[in-house]
Amino acid sequence: MSTRQEARRSSPPLPTPRGPLSTGVVSALGHGQPAPGPEGAAGVDPYGDDLQLALYVLYELHYQGFEGVDEEREWDPGLLALRRALEQSFLAALRADVPRPVTVKEALDDLQIELVGHDGTSVSHYLQRDGEPCQLAEYAALRSLYHLKEADPHAWVIPRLHGRAKAAMVAVEYDEFGAGRPEEIHARLFADLMDDLGLETAYGHYLDAAPAAALATVNLMSLFGLHRALRGALVGHFAAVEVTSSPGSRRLAKALRRTGAGPAAIRFYDEHVEADAVHEQVVRHDVVGGLLESEPALEPDVVFGVQATTLLEDRLGAVLLAAWRDGSSALRIPAQSRGQGQVLRPTSASPHPGQEASKEASRREGRTTGPR
Repeated sequence: MSTRQEARRSSPPLPTPRGPLSTGVVSALGHGQPAPGPEGAAGVDPYGDDLQLALYVLYELHYQGFEGVDEEREWDPGLLALRRALEQSFLAALRADVPRPVTVKEALDDLQIELVGHDGTSVSHYLQRDGEPCQLAEYAALRSLYHLKEADPHAWVIPRLHGRAKAAMVAVEYDEFGAGRPEEIHARLFADLMDDLGLETAYGHYLDAAPAAALATVNLMSLFGLHRALRGALVGHFAAVEVTSSPGSRRLAKALRRTGAGPAAIRFYDEHVEADAVHEQVVRHDVVGGLLESEPALEPDVVFGVQATTLLEDRLGAVLLAAWRDGSSALRIPAQSRGQGQVLRPTSASPHPGQEASKEASRREGRTTGPR
């Protein structure tokens, strides 16, 4: 096993806190202190760095954990009480900000609207036409927070499904996990992409560099996946990802070819162009269709999952595009390539130029901008 493969398996170090909430969580885990009280979540920006990082760290206890943190802290009652308070704040903001209710068919059909020519609000359109190698590397670094555990959050819904929906969900997840071949696991393919771009491939390596908008897209999956009551929302999230993945991946593959990326980087998105075009139909007709056939009352939850996914992807897209068009980095801190000098550009510690743009993007209705 290579050093990089070993690194991907190891737990990452605890991140640098970004405010009182995340300081309390990191201190509790790093020094064995009691968890902060749930009252600390009151009045904190639900989309902000402090809450999103605290929530991300608490969720990560259910994945790979953190270096030096006792695995028993996963079920610490104090941490779970705090997590619940953070989740309630995050959920309330999402429910307030998603568009008006529609049917599942309308929600999924809206995701497939493709504008003719260049879409100025879409990250994948921007990268295909104008993206620089350093911007593609930044994008990969931020997406690594999910893609290095790709499909894991969605696997939590499997025990909560029945019949046709369960069988179809397992079939799609089987592909995501390499169809029995470890070298084909999509998380492994993304690590190969990162390696090709000269990025560090260690699991969670770019957590400190990720802005709140990037953390929120990953936290959404964990939130939906860890709650049986939100199984419909997780299916909606999964459907939104699969419906938008193939066209977005095609644009990103073109961007990588245009900028001279290597075959491993291009392969990841080529694989998603083909696989997710098939997955989309399975998810639409069998996962979503099967779920609503057995539990029709969950349709509003499925729609909420679709719309919340779109909302957060739009917010992240606004942050990325505002930074790149300003000639800045979308990262919170500078990041280095592996032995090739600086690839990811430094950014200042001042408020991110995309924060205001993301507020406007969060109110848009009708379709996803699909940074994937």
